[in-house]
Amino acid sequence: MALNSVKETLANAASDAFEATAPDPIAPPVEVLISGAGPTGLALGIDLARRGVTALIVERQPTLSRGARGTGIQPRTQEVYDDLGVLHAARAAGGIYPPVALWEDGRIAHSHQMIERVAPTPSTPHSEALMLPQWRNVELLHDRLGELGGSVQLAAELTDFTQDPDGVTAHLTGPDTVRRTVRARYLVACDGGGSTIRKQLAVPMSGPELAPGHAVLADVRLDGLDRDHWHRWTLPTGGFLTLLPLAGTDDFQMLAAAASDKPDTSPEAVRGLIAEHTHLTRDHVREVLWTSLYRPKAGMADAYRHGRVFLAGDAAHIHSPAGGQGLNTSVQDGYNLGWKLGQVLRHGAPDTLLDTYEAERRPIAARILETSTRLHRSGSLRRGRDLHQLDVGYRESPLSRELRTALPDGALTAGDRAPDAPCTTADGTPTHLFDVFRGPHFTVLALDAPDLDLAPLTRAAGSTPVRTVRTAGPAPDLLDPDGHLHAAYGTTPTVFLIRPDGYVAVAAPPETAQAAITEALETHFGTARVAV
Repeated sequence: MALNSVKETLANAASDAFEATAPDPIAPPVEVLISGAGPTGLALGIDLARRGVTALIVERQPTLSRGARGTGIQPRTQEVYDDLGVLHAARAAGGIYPPVALWEDGRIAHSHQMIERVAPTPSTPHSEALMLPQWRNVELLHDRLGELGGSVQLAAELTDFTQDPDGVTAHLTGPDTVRRTVRARYLVACDGGGSTIRKQLAVPMSGPELAPGHAVLADVRLDGLDRDHWHRWTLPTGGFLTLLPLAGTDDFQMLAAAASDKPDTSPEAVRGLIAEHTHLTRDHVREVLWTSLYRPKAGMADAYRHGRVFLAGDAAHIHSPAGGQGLNTSVQDGYNLGWKLGQVLRHGAPDTLLDTYEAERRPIAARILETSTRLHRSGSLRRGRDLHQLDVGYRESPLSRELRTALPDGALTAGDRAPDAPCTTADGTPTHLFDVFRGPHFTVLALDAPDLDLAPLTRAAGSTPVRTVRTAGPAPDLLDPDGHLHAAYGTTPTVFLIRPDGYVAVAAPPETAQAAITEALETHFGTARVAV
């Protein structure tokens, strides 16, 4: 189906599913209903839209989320955004984190680099956290969703739902208080830490206890500070106040931790905090754009799947903001679930594929929860490459099959993130492996396996898109003149099956690869055809 036809079909389905003229009408069904239009729900919506899956995203707020909130886009999430078609706009709108300036007695006493600066490498082209206010992040994701024919229904609150073996029936309430009924094959809760859906399912959250406290967050416009530093003041209460110049804007994000016993998020109170604890006066604060109160919480849902209902993002796990992990983990939840829903709904994959969403993502959330809790309790604000999430992988997943033996230490293994590598096409045109991977297809990378017969994959029945790439033989697709591809993937002839989300599903010697990859495609993912 042509892209314009897919876009028109998706847009019409989403619109028809919500518009109505009579109380509590039953709207035309959609395949996936997503509750919540934050980064998680929008990333999932983008992935489904590019797969031609009809999805309805509903958001109870009358506008997209405001507030800078979580500002750090980690390198692994940048790779996700690259695949989803968002990274170029995100990099244009964002920037790097400046060094921290510590203020004492009305002057900068010293400064340091809180966010570790890391140079890119051939295998990791995105190596530093990107600063992007969350409100802008959401706008860019929403714009990309619109380019693909998707949309968000604002001021539409999912109030309750029921499920049966064939799908989910949900009731939505719009600004006119008219209830609308939507039928969907699957429902995904991306509705935040206070998730209505999780509460209706009665799913408990478990996790570490965090010491009680609070912090006031605000987006402000002010005079009197340079934009070359992340400004910080230590407070007599033992807390701190920071003002971060937000890249691509005229705004600063204020964070005041433990500044008073009685937190107040009113604009005047925010002006008062800045005037009391910095050298600035109330008059320096030209405008208070947004405020919020943060209280420490941590935990994750005991289960992510409940029949035809899935929990994702903050609905599934809540983290301390220490380390900048929450938003990134949430976006990657949607990215993991999106391709699996697409395979089940479009390419005949078994429903059991969806069970691997919890099997893969819940252990990651547990690891991230431990990391963010440790950083929170330590009070450390330093952030290094251990937080980039480039080492997130699924070696223990039922979808990962490593069939090689005697691998050297540090070798790329089934379940690992598939790294990038600069290389060239057969005619010498520069390209990257990420260019080959980009899109909603699987990739078979035949590394130094010129005699491997890939014809069985092209003959296999079904519709799962698979792109095959050879690096050797009489007609190679890629050449490795500088050795980057072999440095990343090894020097032993190997055939890799790369998942649509950029992880190695199968790694096998050429003599067993044909059977192993065909079995994986037909058993877990549907059946294969070569992508055009």
